[in-house]
Amino acid sequence: MNILIIYAHPEPKSFNGALKDLAVLELTALGHQVKVSDLYAMNFKALADRNDFQLLENENFLKYALEQKHAAKTNLFSPDIKEEQEKLLWADFVIFQFPLWWYSVPAILKGWFDRVFASGFVYSRDNRYDTGRLKGRKAMLSTTTGSPIQAYTPFGMDGDIHEKILYHINHGMLYFAGLEPVEPFIAWTPSHNEEDRKRYLEEYKTRLHNLSKIPSIPYHPTSHYDEHHQLKMEYR
Repeated sequence: MNILIIYAHPEPKSFNGALKDLAVLELTALGHQVKVSDLYAMNFKALADRNDFQLLENENFLKYALEQKHAAKTNLFSPDIKEEQEKLLWADFVIFQFPLWWYSVPAILKGWFDRVFASGFVYSRDNRYDTGRLKGRKAMLSTTTGSPIQAYTPFGMDGDIHEKILYHINHGMLYFAGLEPVEPFIAWTPSHNEEDRKRYLEEYKTRLHNLSKIPSIPYHPTSHYDEHHQLKMEYR
C-alpha cells in the first residue's frame, strides 16, 4: 500500500515522534511505500488566507471556500497545498499522528485540514461523506492523551473520547472527505510511565502489521438521510 503519515508534534524526541518513527520503520519493512508530512519540520502554514491561491477569482472580497473551488478547477492552489493534495491522491491509507490538545488536534494540523481539505478538491455539495472525493482510501487517528482512559468514558470527566472528542475528526473531517475511518490507536498518558510507553509501542507495532484488519467505524451513508439532513426513521 501507499501510506501517508501526517505528523503533528513540535518535538522529534516525543512519544508521538516515537510512534511516527516506528510506523515508518515497520511499514517500510513490510513492503509498503511510506511518505511523511512532518508539519512542524515543514513549517507548514496553518493560517488560511488569500496567499493560498496563485490567482484569485475575486480580488476585492475573499470568500475562501469559493476561491478553493476556483483553485481546484484551475490548479492554482499555492505549492504547499498542492503538494499535500498530491500526497493524498497517492495514498491508499492515511495515518494522522498527533497529541490530543484541548480535545482536538494541534493548531498546525487543524490548519492543514482547513487548507488541504479544500472545497472542490475533497468535497462539494453533492460529493461528501460516502461520496466524498477521497473515497476508496482509509484513514486512522493515532493520538496520545494527558488524562487516563477512565476520564474519557461515557461517564468520565472528559466525556466519551469516541463520541464527544474524536467524532468531529473521524466523521466531520475524514469521513466528510470520503475517507473510511478505522478505529483509532490511543496511547493513554504515555508520559507518565516508561513501561506503558514500551507496551504501547508493541501494541502499535501489532496494529501496523494488521492495517487491513482494523475495523472501520460504521457511519451512515448520505442515502440514509432525508432532504432536511435528518436520519430516516427506518435507520434510527
